[in-house]
Amino acid sequence: MKLQGGKRQFPPKSADELHVKAKEQEKKRMPSCFQRADVTVTDLEELQELLRVNIENNKHLVTGSVRAKVLKWGEDVTEFQPPPDYILMADCIYYEESLEPLLKTLKDLTGPDTCVLCCYEQRTMGKNPEIERKYFELLQTDFELERIPLEKHDEEYRSEDIHIVNIHRKQTSFPS
Repeated sequence: MKLQGGKRQFPPKSADELHVKAKEQEKKRMPSCFQRADVTVTDLEELQELLRVNIENNKHLVTGSVRAKVLKWGEDVTEFQPPPDYILMADCIYYEESLEPLLKTLKDLTGPDTCVLCCYEQRTMGKNPEIERKYFELLQTDFELERIPLEKHDEEYRSEDIHIVNIHRKQTSFPS
């Protein structure tokens, strides 16, 4: 959630709204809520140098701030609080041993208004289909999922085996 002009602006909640936001970006460059974003890119300790190189090589594209931090799934995330508005995940579903720590981290990082976009390549060899099935089954315990149809993916980069899922925490009801 962002305050803009005294009004609350919430992250998009549906694939259609995400598509509209993308079209707005094309027409108006970038909506003001994205222009000065504070971005944290994360990976394991051994990949921090590569993250820093990527940040340096692309800093001319950034109007806000970008920093690299270590994030090991399943460990404490208090330094990443308050919950971010957006979490972008790419190719994070691959090892069965990492599913529980990844899900714990997602649950710990997200708030009620956090929009998670998960992009992954569907793999059909070995244990990969079972790992993917298990991940989405476990994810649905605490999250609502919306698969973004292929026709709403970027025309230049879309592929039948690349999937994008819009993920939000399930709304919890509190007794009145």
